[in-house]
Amino acid sequence: MPSMRVNWQLKAIWPVAVVLLNGMLLFLLATLSLQDTERHRLLLIAGSGAVAICGVVIVVLVTTIQRPMVELQEQMEKVGQGDMSASVSFAKRNDEIGDLGRNFNLMVKQLHDSREEIERLHRTQMSRAEHFATLGELATGLAHEIRNPLAGIAGVIEIVGRDLPASSPAKAVVKDVREEIAQINRILTDLLGTARPRASEMRPSDLNTTVEHAVMLARQQVLSKPIKIEFTPSPDLLEVEHDSDQLHQVLLNLLLNAVQSIEGSGLVRVAVFHQNKGEDAVITVSDTGRGISPEHLQNIFRPFFTTKGNGTGLGLSLARRIIEEHHGRVEVDNSSSKGTTFSVKLPSRQGVQVAS
Repeated sequence: MPSMRVNWQLKAIWPVAVVLLNGMLLFLLATLSLQDTERHRLLLIAGSGAVAICGVVIVVLVTTIQRPMVELQEQMEKVGQGDMSASVSFAKRNDEIGDLGRNFNLMVKQLHDSREEIERLHRTQMSRAEHFATLGELATGLAHEIRNPLAGIAGVIEIVGRDLPASSPAKAVVKDVREEIAQINRILTDLLGTARPRASEMRPSDLNTTVEHAVMLARQQVLSKPIKIEFTPSPDLLEVEHDSDQLHQVLLNLLLNAVQSIEGSGLVRVAVFHQNKGEDAVITVSDTGRGISPEHLQNIFRPFFTTKGNGTGLGLSLARRIIEEHHGRVEVDNSSSKGTTFSVKLPSRQGVQVAS
């Protein structure tokens, strides 16, 4: 049940009226011994004085409190309508009401400055978005234009390599050319995946199987290196809704990055487990490599940022976008002495954001 609204003037005058009324009663008792004529005259004077005091109090309250409050309410309505030029005139007063006015004017100024900064950032972001959209279209067109002749070059190199005698020194050159063509093709694939990503095809499946498949492919890359890749699956993990192809792409990228960070012998550990009472599935990829420099850590997910000479800088950016489309997140725990750990956290049920 809503409470009854009482005007503030009544609230303010009520204590004064009670005190004056009690004073009148005491005065009445004190004048009982006087004659009626004198008594009536004194009561009239006292009553007039009480009324005058109440009137003066009301005038003072209206002047010092009500008018500033009405002005403040009007200016607040202007601010609510988006007018950031609003200000109150009683901010010049040297009392608590003046402090309130000065704080209000300062707050409005800060809101005005914040709005201008937000609008400036919005314009900048929109400009950058349009710029990246244009670059994406340009990159997609260039990638397709490059891929067509690249496929022809690869075919010619394959024919030339078959026709060369086994003792020909050009055999080694042909092998190098094949590897360079494969590298260009990988760059174009990453570029197309960033510029024109395909929609995720979510379906419940065994996350352990998806991760194990990526681990098996990564192990093929380190057969000739003193690097070991260990995999620890989760025995009691239920099926997780995900796009196995995209997640496989993410994990293979993380695994290859881990391998490339190890100089000489080393170890890469991959583990799958669940947390938050089984609501979230977690995949960790840890290595004993050189780690990531602190000055580079905040930029590793930015497109085209790379510290590798032959890298495209698109792998981690694409990985984070894929994980975010899975309503999850990817985190990195870096140590220059103990290597790097990437954690991919996915919700067991799609549409549920992973808790921070």
